[in-house]
Formats: sequence, C-alpha cells, structure tokens
Amino acid sequence: MQTEITLRELIEKRFNPRHLELANESHQHSVPVDSETHFRLVVVSDAFSGVRKVARHQMVYQAAAELIEGPIHALAMHLYDPEEWSSRNTPAPDSPACLGGSLSESRSVNDSKSGD
Repeated sequence: MQTEITLRELIEKRFNPRHLELANESHQHSVPVDSETHFRLVVVSDAFSGVRKVARHQMVYQAAAELIEGPIHALAMHLYDPEEWSSRNTPAPDSPACLGGSLSESRSVNDSKSGD
C-alpha cells in the first residue's frame, strides 16, 4: 500500500485538490496479489483551470514521475477544474476492462515456442 500512499501524498501536495479519488485497480489485471501497478485517479483542482487536458496529464506525470518509472504500470487519469466538475451530471468514467493476457497464457505461449 506504500505506492498508493505515496501517490496520494504527491497529488495532495502538488495540486491541493478539492476532490481526490485514488483507486488501486491492480486486482483487475494479470498481476500478483497485492500489487500496486494499476491506478485510477480523479482530481479536481484549481491548478487545472485554464489548462488543456493534455497539459494536465503532463503535470501529473511530472509530479509522479518516479512512481511511473517504477512500480506504476498504468494510471488512468480524470482531471477537472472545479467548474468542469460541478457542471458534470455523472461521476468520472470507470476504467476500461483489462484486455491483456494473463501471466499463465504468456507462459504457455512461450513454453510452446521453446519446444518444452
């Protein structure tokens, strides 16, 4: 849970969010139990006012660079300024379903290629 705590602290410190949701979605992917590799992040911050969506993502990538280079494999981001958030009639979108193969499928394919 250290990665999740560290990411939350980084986002809180850098963006002083009015609203913050951080969910570890690793269990929905083909990773070991208790992994911290896939996260969904919803942030509402004044820091995003007047900033293009791509630039908002770049701001978060910069703030969390060490984690993204390390343990975090995927970070689904939904970033809003306060006005955008208050005008929404629905919550932030859910993350899409994982389309990757399982670890066991990868091993079976590799085993069959090697002739084992």
